[in-house]
Amino acid sequence: MEELRIEANGNLGPIDSARIPRYAGAATYARLPRLDQVSKADVTVVGVPFDSGVSYRPGARFGANHVREASRLLRPYNPAWDVSPFENIQVADAGDMAVNPFNINEAIETIQQNALDLTANGSRLVTLGGDHTIALPLLRAAAERAGEPVAMLHFDAHLDTWDTYFGAEYTHGTPFRRAVEEGILDTEAISHVGTRGPLYGKKDLDDDHRFGFGIVTSADVYYQGVLETVAKIRDRIGSRPLYISVDIDVLDPAHAPGTGTPEAGGITSRELLEIIRGFRGMNLVGADIVEVAPAYDHAEITGVAGSHVAYELVTLMADNAVEGNRHGALNGYAAQALGQESRRPAGFAPAVTK
Repeated sequence: MEELRIEANGNLGPIDSARIPRYAGAATYARLPRLDQVSKADVTVVGVPFDSGVSYRPGARFGANHVREASRLLRPYNPAWDVSPFENIQVADAGDMAVNPFNINEAIETIQQNALDLTANGSRLVTLGGDHTIALPLLRAAAERAGEPVAMLHFDAHLDTWDTYFGAEYTHGTPFRRAVEEGILDTEAISHVGTRGPLYGKKDLDDDHRFGFGIVTSADVYYQGVLETVAKIRDRIGSRPLYISVDIDVLDPAHAPGTGTPEAGGITSRELLEIIRGFRGMNLVGADIVEVAPAYDHAEITGVAGSHVAYELVTLMADNAVEGNRHGALNGYAAQALGQESRRPAGFAPAVTK
């Protein structure tokens, strides 16, 4: 079937949904071109179908393709930013990494090397998991490309800074403890967002504090709101190279039932998207969305949420490609999260006053 694509500014964009139905054709992320169809990608979307590090429900190995299928409805203009991300930059889907499902150590090495290969020409990665084990090799690659330890925002119901599970050092509950130990995180600029639920003991929080993590719980987001949450995060991270890791279980199970370790009392998809929009101008060098387990999803609720989170992260990277200081740019919904304009959609005329 002929692919009728939108092209702008020399960038090959998604299949034109006005001429080919959204439900037809291959399901690349947002119906974007494959990496082998473009000469160079500024942002590369890649899947990592790996879930051998989970401690409860399996199935996140199927998450990347589930998110891709749910992304068919994404459109090329993002009014929240007043940005058409696929016009600003070339975005392409690299398909999935082939990783060993029976050997976690080998899988981690493969993911790290693949991430380095995909970013060798300056491209930035948005990775679709997979379980949270994959964040460690992705952070290793991001820090190597940045040439320094990176700041990190970790959206999750859980801390993921435990030491071991059943004696195993590399699992979906341990990646950020290992990352701190390896010195690849800037411990003055790391934070969890959306944590909640029971822990094994108070020592979990003591250890986490010792590693340097700040914590914004889901209750904090509820009581303090998006604006204060964004302000605190921006103050902590500043202009450092930033990696964002999103475990989809940061969302309440009402908004993301398809995940491996659900916890009641999470943030909403609206809150998560608005928080990300508040990061306009921050130096995002890489990101992942993990723990989407489609076997527990219904009506693509979790897949849709994951696809939109990825879209906002890609838009942030695309927005940064525009010349000039993007902090507090006076357009789009995102500027509202920075307190720069009244709460009205970008592109709509202001209310008429009499």
